[in-house]
Amino acid sequence: MSNPALPEGLPPPAGGAVDLLIVAAEHSGDEHAARMVLGLLARNPGLKICALGGARLNAAGANLLRDLTAGSAMGFAVLGKLSYYRALIADIVRWVGTHRPRAVCFVDSSGLNLRIARGLFDQGFSVKAGGRTKTLYYISPQIWASRAGRRFDMAKHLDGLAAIFPFEPAVYADTALPVEFVGHPFVAPDYAAPVTHDPNGPVLLLPGSRRQVVSRLFPVLLEAYRLSGTTRPAVVLYPSEEILTALQAANPPANVQLVSTAEGRARTPLRAENAPAGNGVRALPQPIAASAVLTASGTMSMHCALAGIPGALTYKTDALTYFLGRMLVKVEFIGIANLLLKELMYPEYIQGAATAAALAEELRQSLGDPARQERTQVLAAKLRALLSKPTSGSVVDWMLRQLG
Repeated sequence: MSNPALPEGLPPPAGGAVDLLIVAAEHSGDEHAARMVLGLLARNPGLKICALGGARLNAAGANLLRDLTAGSAMGFAVLGKLSYYRALIADIVRWVGTHRPRAVCFVDSSGLNLRIARGLFDQGFSVKAGGRTKTLYYISPQIWASRAGRRFDMAKHLDGLAAIFPFEPAVYADTALPVEFVGHPFVAPDYAAPVTHDPNGPVLLLPGSRRQVVSRLFPVLLEAYRLSGTTRPAVVLYPSEEILTALQAANPPANVQLVSTAEGRARTPLRAENAPAGNGVRALPQPIAASAVLTASGTMSMHCALAGIPGALTYKTDALTYFLGRMLVKVEFIGIANLLLKELMYPEYIQGAATAAALAEELRQSLGDPARQERTQVLAAKLRALLSKPTSGSVVDWMLRQLG
């Protein structure tokens, strides 16, 4: 009897031919890859593109072989799915060996994708191993923060990498891997951000997307919001039902609204009548226009920085996880906007420093200090400029060059 936890074999490409296979295992990767596919098909409608991703890639015109985003896992959650992922990797490698796409493009999700790249190399299917299929990568793993030695294996197994941060090509300079900065997807002209700045808007409280961190941090954010003395309402964005449950466990007051951004809905406006109502919870029908923010480090902090929303950044986890993280992660700041700007756009309050009193004071200053608000706008413009100047064109230009 077959194990139902293991993936079934991948179907062949529709029409029997394929130029490009995309592998995007997370919702964010699915979204960024879908925008690339839309651009590729607009420039070359005859391209045959298959994908292991999600609904966004399917809607963009890729032949979706399997939805990987429905069961995506992060960190130690992957340990419970090791058999599944081993079988999936073997299945993808076999599929590439059988159908011989001109290229495979891996999008983010390094834990899975670098193993697939190694499998293609070991089986002799990739160009680096003498085969016919180029192995490409879009959105570099954060090797500049941790496990920098991965770059040498990547150079051995990959033919090219499209980076979204301008400093990343230099990180690979001591390898033979060609790396190009193609611009950040959040500053693309057609990208709709989930947040904007409005001096008269509500306060944003963003405790993150990992349950353990949310459970520790959200009560602190609620207390900081209360201590700040502001009469503005607060909005909390959450990505999943699991995180919603953790938020509700903190018993937020009536003036704190919980808003869903699940499965990319934050960047796909819904008709108002489609948004569920009641119990202080709703889906996001349009970008949230916020006056200030207290945010965990992560993707949403970058959105807030690009929008020019003044605030502070915080993080709080258990002592062991933090200790191990500090051993692995070697960066001056934990906020990516701060790293890019090389200064504190968002003051950082980590672990013991993440007190309600300290964060309340940051919130008061963000709401009441015109000089701070002006400085945040200046740094947001600088950040957008840094991320908007690709060295040799967009990711679509890069991919078309790779496909020849």
